[in-house]
Amino acid sequence: MAMTRRPGADHCGIAAAMSVIDGKWKVSLLWELEQRPRRFGELRRLVPGVSEKVLSAQLRELETDGIVHREVYDEVPPRVEYSLTPLGRELNEALAPLGAWGGRHLLPAPAPTGPADQPTAAYESTERLV
Repeated sequence: MAMTRRPGADHCGIAAAMSVIDGKWKVSLLWELEQRPRRFGELRRLVPGVSEKVLSAQLRELETDGIVHREVYDEVPPRVEYSLTPLGRELNEALAPLGAWGGRHLLPAPAPTGPADQPTAAYESTERLV
């Protein structure tokens, strides 16, 4: 499925990709949907802080972009599940190196577990300079 052209993202692939995942909750939604298909209420519980209105809007945008598939089951009460399309799985693969970079450079280091893990005084002083 081809994605729609994005205004202002004609010359830079990164800008085009960022316009797809632009939104506070979209990356979290992609991660949750990578695990397995999810229902709306399940996503609302798994992504704390997102309102129903914003969740609905961001899922709709991801569906429009061909990243998420919305399946409506003919049941009473109606059941709707969201899952990643092949394009969505490919996007998650592309985001994996970004997540690894963030884990290495932006998340706090694990707490030392023993005397051998304790940094020396010289290491502590140079660490603050970085």
